[in-house]
Amino acid sequence: MRCMIFLFTIIAFLSADFGISDAKDYKRTSDKKLEKVLTKMQYQVTRKNGTEPPYRNEYWDSKKNGIYVDIVSGEPLFSSLDKYDSKSGWPSFTKALEDSNIVEKEDNSLFITRTEVRSRDGDSHLGHLFKDGPPPMNNRYCINSAALRFVSMEDLEKEGYSEYQALFGNQSSIKETK
Repeated sequence: MRCMIFLFTIIAFLSADFGISDAKDYKRTSDKKLEKVLTKMQYQVTRKNGTEPPYRNEYWDSKKNGIYVDIVSGEPLFSSLDKYDSKSGWPSFTKALEDSNIVEKEDNSLFITRTEVRSRDGDSHLGHLFKDGPPPMNNRYCINSAALRFVSMEDLEKEGYSEYQALFGNQSSIKETK
């Protein structure tokens, strides 16, 4: 019995202090392979820090219920419940679905300081975070559709994201529109 307690103590210690956890392991594919499987726009946005055209991208006006994951790694990033129309022409969110999957970096590429948003494991360029969103947090995660893959609430379990089904409660009876 003491051995079991000792073993569980060691596991708990390692999990807390060294980041060992049972979280899903999202992996990035090599750039060479990504260049073959992603569209030119997806590759330009995620690997070369590009920006897709406003109002001419897949998700800017989508009203479907579900989550948005990194096109490169599959890590969950945003929920449709936190999506809003910022009138910018890109999908905009008030918060991340999983803060730990988002990395913020200073970006001085346009002669102004902005906050770039990247995925943690995929290291995909997603877009930028601005502080001109709705209260109370005033966040506007302005994200490129080309960096995202949408998983509808009906497909969450099938695609391995069942832990997010509870977010949508009884909304399965609500008609989704584009």
